[in-house]
Amino acid sequence: MGGSWRRFGQFEILTLLDGSFEAFSEVFTHTAGPEARRAAITAWGEPTFRIDVNCFVLRGPDGITMVDAGTGTSWGEAYGHARAALAEAGIAPGSVRRILITHVHGDHALGLFEGDAPYFPAAEVWVPQADLSFFTDPQARASLPKARQGGFDIAERLQRLYAQRLKTIGAGEILPGIELHPLPGHTFGHSGYLIRGAGESLLLWGDALHLGDFQSAAPEIGLEYDLDGALAARTRRTVLEQAAREGWVVSGGHIRGFGTIEPRGDGFAITPA
Repeated sequence: MGGSWRRFGQFEILTLLDGSFEAFSEVFTHTAGPEARRAAITAWGEPTFRIDVNCFVLRGPDGITMVDAGTGTSWGEAYGHARAALAEAGIAPGSVRRILITHVHGDHALGLFEGDAPYFPAAEVWVPQADLSFFTDPQARASLPKARQGGFDIAERLQRLYAQRLKTIGAGEILPGIELHPLPGHTFGHSGYLIRGAGESLLLWGDALHLGDFQSAAPEIGLEYDLDGALAARTRRTVLEQAAREGWVVSGGHIRGFGTIEPRGDGFAITPA
């Protein structure tokens, strides 16, 4: 359910495995069009794919911060294991000081709730301003099919249940040693969090990539879950270039373990760190 603690800067980081998501490879997209999409599905070679669903604990000088919160009890018994992993690490919900949300999707934010109550009774929830603005916009909601409107329901619950403990944040340093990096495309306010260290820095990139090795080699491959596929692809390539250039360690909502990025051909490769 959880791994081992690893230090970056002033924080110890623990990955919490919330569950495993499976979908059909037919959800692949490609910015070059239908033929390139079919080629990507053929290259994958399987009718389905399975990816981890992660969230993270940061133990620092001022207490416990989380990045994302998993699904809680909302998606059934195959998910919600981050809560047990949190308990296994000796961390009670009431001791979590704040939760940094990468974007307002169910596998990242539904774990904030227990029915119609907040699961973390003392935590502040920090959300990228652009994401909360989108998911509270009635016109934006009306522009999407019903199956893709879950983030709007989550945003409503966030505002109602966390009320004065809900904070919106923008690009740059949001806490000593932690920076928000906008990574738009998957959602319009989708963001990553960079944990700065003197030796190594860690970028938790949310859903910039869902399939680490596959999409790093060909960043133009996306998934139907990206609200703006072309923008998501540009962001993917940009963040891979930056991580390679800066020597950042990376992980994310659906990446197993930690890795470093290196250019390879027209794409990139992730090497376990």
